[in-house]
Amino acid sequence: MARLALNDFEAGYVGQRIANGDVFFDLGMMYATGRSVTVDLVAAHKWFNLAAAKGKEAAKRYREEIAAELSASQLAQALQLARGFLAAQA
Repeated sequence: MARLALNDFEAGYVGQRIANGDVFFDLGMMYATGRSVTVDLVAAHKWFNLAAAKGKEAAKRYREEIAAELSASQLAQALQLARGFLAAQA
């Protein structure tokens, strides 16, 4: 089942800072590298995707690199999570 809501860590991180491309990029890096969280490439792709949508150029490269490592179902899940996040913000 897809995780559509922010977990407590993500909510606290985004809530403490202005949710812009830099914040989303930082979350992507955290999930991609396992810094303070468990490595989760689906979550990393989601956050890089959101950062890229906010104009963060480096996020586009990392998003592509991670997408190449994900299965089709994992990629679909990452995209669904990003859309769910955007829908919740509307």
